[in-house]
Order: sequence, then C-alpha cells, then structure tokens
Amino acid sequence: MKLEIPVDSPQYQVLKRDIARFKRKSGSLIQVLHRAQEIFGYLPAEVQYFVAHELDVPVSQVYGVVTFYNFFRMEPVAKHVINVCMGTACHVKGAEGIVKAVSEELGIKVGETTKDKFFTLSTARCFGACGLAPVIMINEDVYGKLTPEKVKEVIREYRLEKEKEERGGAN
Repeated sequence: MKLEIPVDSPQYQVLKRDIARFKRKSGSLIQVLHRAQEIFGYLPAEVQYFVAHELDVPVSQVYGVVTFYNFFRMEPVAKHVINVCMGTACHVKGAEGIVKAVSEELGIKVGETTKDKFFTLSTARCFGACGLAPVIMINEDVYGKLTPEKVKEVIREYRLEKEKEERGGAN
C-alpha cells in the first residue's frame, strides 16, 4: 500500500528534524513516536510509515509498538480524554458502573469520541491510585472514590466550563 505523505508540510519537517536528533540513540523508536504524537495529536498510518522510513525500521515494528502501548493513539482524540481505570482495585469497587455512567452521560462507547470532539472515552489497566478506587483520569487530572452519579457531576463541570468558554468567559 502506498500512502501519500506530505513530507514538505511543517509538521513532517519538525518531526524529521527531531528524528535526526534521536536516530542514533538506543530505544529511539518510543521517543520518536511520543514526539510524533505530540506534533500530530495521534499516529495515523502515514505517520507510522514516515517514522519507519526515517528510522530505517520495519513498519511492522512501528505498528507493534503503537498498538502495544496504551498511550499511543491511532485515531484522533477529543480535547478531554476520559480514561477509566480497570485495574483490580477499581474493578472490585465498581469501575464497570463508572464506564456505564460515563458512556450514558456522553452517549458514546469506550474508544469513541463525542460528535463535538470534546470527550473521548477509554479505559486503562492501572493508574497506581488504588487507594482512591474507582478512579478516572481526564487528561492529567485524577478523580477518585467515584460513584456513577459523582462521575456524571465531574463531566457536567467540564461541560459548564466549555459553555463559559464558548460565551467568551461571560457568566
């Protein structure tokens, strides 16, 4: 399969320059993929092909790393990514109910993004916050000791902030 890669675009030029810095270092693939995701927001097939070509590694190796690690994304995500912890402590304390509540509140399933591109719902294995179970992360913010109703309140707070921003910060 041949992909059209606009290598003359500013994003690809920045990535190419960064790859040149990392290229000769051991373990550079993960560093390069992190940087590529920062630049593009996610890692579509054409970016993976570009990275493979520039690092002179098989595309299958790049794809394997992207699909293995939870923090790499192959699809664009929303402004706010809601990650529900599904680790043992969270599972025992009701993580499934939290996923269901978020899904109902947003009208999306795990792995999906709201139509307004404001929320993406995903799950992860463990956040290391077992004492706060069940836990979610919205971007980098951690919310713990949740119930289905509390998680809906958190989401409503984000929506209120969005409405304020859309009105230009007016109350």
